[in-house]
Amino acid sequence: MELNERADIDTSQVDDRRGSGGGFGGGGFRGGGMPIPIPTGRGGIIGTIIVIALMLLGGGIFGSNMVGGDGADTGDNTDIEKTCARDNPDRLKQVECRNALFINSIQNYWQSALPQTMGKPYEQARTVFFSQAVSSGCGQADSGVGPFYCPADRQIYIDLTFWDLLASRFGARGEFAQPYVLAHEYGHHVQTLLGTEAQVRREQQRDPSNANALSVRMELQADCYSGAWAKNATQTTDAGGQPIFKSITQDDINQALEAAAAVGDDAIQKKSGGPVNESEFTHGTSAQRQEWFNRGFSSGDPKSCDTFGNAV
Repeated sequence: MELNERADIDTSQVDDRRGSGGGFGGGGFRGGGMPIPIPTGRGGIIGTIIVIALMLLGGGIFGSNMVGGDGADTGDNTDIEKTCARDNPDRLKQVECRNALFINSIQNYWQSALPQTMGKPYEQARTVFFSQAVSSGCGQADSGVGPFYCPADRQIYIDLTFWDLLASRFGARGEFAQPYVLAHEYGHHVQTLLGTEAQVRREQQRDPSNANALSVRMELQADCYSGAWAKNATQTTDAGGQPIFKSITQDDINQALEAAAAVGDDAIQKKSGGPVNESEFTHGTSAQRQEWFNRGFSSGDPKSCDTFGNAV
C-alpha cells in the first residue's frame, strides 16, 4: 500500500478528542460481548471487549444498553490540522494522518457508490479519535470496547492505540488491517443509512432467540462492504481530485484477511482460553469474515453483500 503524498487530508471528517478526558459520567458501558483478558499497564488483568462494532440486543451497535452521554462533546482539531497539513513533510508517518486519509478514501467511495448501487444518497459520518474514554450518543465507552459505530449519533469511535493491540495480541500486524477495520465501521453507517440496522434491531426485539444470528449477518455484511471499498480504493480521490492511494497490493489484501481472521468469534474465544461456543457468536467465524470480505473485494459491488438473503 502506498499513499499519495500529494493528497490533501481532510481532517474535518474526524473529531480529535484525544487528551480531552472523555470522562465517565453515570452508568458507563453495560451489555454482553466477548470479554478477553488483556494485561494492563498496571500489571493487572482486565476483561475487555475486542470484537469490532459489538451489536447488543435492542440497541443497534451499542444502543440503549449504554447509559448516559449524548455525544455532544467535541474535540479541538487544531493540532491534527497542523500535523496533517501538506506543508508537514512527515505527515504520512503519523498514524492519525494516515487514518484520516483512509477515512477520506472510504467516504469518497461511498459518496458515489451508495447512490449508484443502492439508489440512496450518502451522508458523511465523522470518526472520533479518543484516548482511554469517550462520551458518545450511545453512552460512555472506554478503550476496551474497541472501535465502534454508534447509530444514535452516526459517528465512529476509535482509540488509535487499538492498532497496537490488534497487532501485538491478535497478530494482525499489517497496516492494511487499519483501513479494513475503518471500512467495516463505515459499513455499519451505510447499514444505518439504508435502514438495515433499524430493521435488524426490530427483528432482534421480536425474536430474541435469533438475535445473535442476525448480528452475525449484520457484521458479515459490514465486512463485505469493507471488501467492496478495498476493491475500489485506488479510484478514490481527495477534494481536489488527487488519488489517495498510489497502489494497493495483494499483500495488503492478505493483511486485511489476516485481520478478519484475527477478530472471528471462534478465534477470539480460543484466545480467551475458553471453549468455542457457536451459540455466543455475534460477528461470525474467522472463515466467514474472510469469505465475506473476499466476496466484496472480488465483486467490488455492494449489491453482492446480501448476507440476509444468502447462506453465510
